[in-house]
Amino acid sequence: MDLQTIKNRFGIIGNSPALNFALDTAVQVAATDLTVLIVGESGVGKEVFSQIIHALSARKHNPFIAVNCGAIPEGTIDSELFGHEKGAFTGAVDSRKGYFETVNGGTIFLDEIGEMPMGTQARLLRVLETGEFIRVGSSKVQKTDVRVIAATNRELIEFAEKGRFRQDLYYRLSTVPIRVPALRDRREDIPLLFRKFVVDFAERYKTNPVQLGEDAKNILMHYPFPGNVRELKNLAEQISVLSSESILSAQELKRFLPERNQNNLPVLAHSSDTSVHEFANEREILYKLFFDMKKDVTELKKMFLEILKNPSLAGSTAQYTKESLIHDLAINHDEGLHPLYPNLSTQSPHTTPALTNSTPQPVILNHEDLHQHEVVEESLNIMDKEKELIIKALKKHKGKRKDAASDLGISERTLYRKLKEYDIEE
Repeated sequence: MDLQTIKNRFGIIGNSPALNFALDTAVQVAATDLTVLIVGESGVGKEVFSQIIHALSARKHNPFIAVNCGAIPEGTIDSELFGHEKGAFTGAVDSRKGYFETVNGGTIFLDEIGEMPMGTQARLLRVLETGEFIRVGSSKVQKTDVRVIAATNRELIEFAEKGRFRQDLYYRLSTVPIRVPALRDRREDIPLLFRKFVVDFAERYKTNPVQLGEDAKNILMHYPFPGNVRELKNLAEQISVLSSESILSAQELKRFLPERNQNNLPVLAHSSDTSVHEFANEREILYKLFFDMKKDVTELKKMFLEILKNPSLAGSTAQYTKESLIHDLAINHDEGLHPLYPNLSTQSPHTTPALTNSTPQPVILNHEDLHQHEVVEESLNIMDKEKELIIKALKKHKGKRKDAASDLGISERTLYRKLKEYDIEE
């Protein structure tokens, strides 16, 4: 049976090399009884591949069952797979056959195998190696002849290295691995899939199928589709029902795409933990503060420390007046004025007569200079600067906490905690 016939039979759309390779592997392994591990992101159609393998195998007339390991509670998955005896646990009022017993002679598809508990993994390994299993609450060993096809959207080898998945089970499952490509890895198939979906939905909802304009087609092909084929199908259904355009424009298409994913850049996942948000916002404030102060503080420290270590620099060799030293620092500030000397102009030395015409004088470090140096050192205290920013924000917004917190980039709850921590009176 050729690949196109298989695609037509199972409704597979696409001609990308990666997809064809995965299908070809599935066809070749179907005639055997080898265990298969199907790897791919959520929504790529891994279950279809398991159905293809079963339908083309010698077991095709025997039962096929798909089990989502991540959807079964840990306390009951052993009973679901291997069965249990009456009284084996609370609620076990009768004996029950498990899937490995009822599907004997057929195929069992274990989806999301990476979510299977470690204890169940040990039982599964025994079934794969010996064909034997024991019901929960029983001591009788039973035999089964079931072909196992597993699937996962995780990298099981990484799970195994971290101790979250048995290595021996991983190598037993991955006798023949099949990697189903993500939709973004076969972009040439996206227009074909979209066309198939909109035609199907047009028939269902008794409407005319929407067509893609060139600009819209280009956007669709470069959209990352984190939900893969499932997401594309949902998108096609939305457009079929809600769009008023017969030929979809780029602007109209963007209405249906999530804003956070309308580019090819990775998207930063948002944590649901409020404390993480608060920590990140506070850290951003400190980073901004450091970057603003870094250049000026570094230059000031360097200047004063060099003069303290080598007093000769304060003489005629330095060729600087005290004012010109300050001026050189000021002209590098982004805001136009040095934060420590707000009255100082940042014009170029060539256009500042007061500076260019002055006669260089030796720098004399007096008590005020040394005290000023000490103040610079103290200004590096993070808590002081954070307190200062909070006070400024409250003054700016006339004591309104909500507005001040928004300006600072933190939550109102965090601001309230900082007010208590720094004993700031509103």
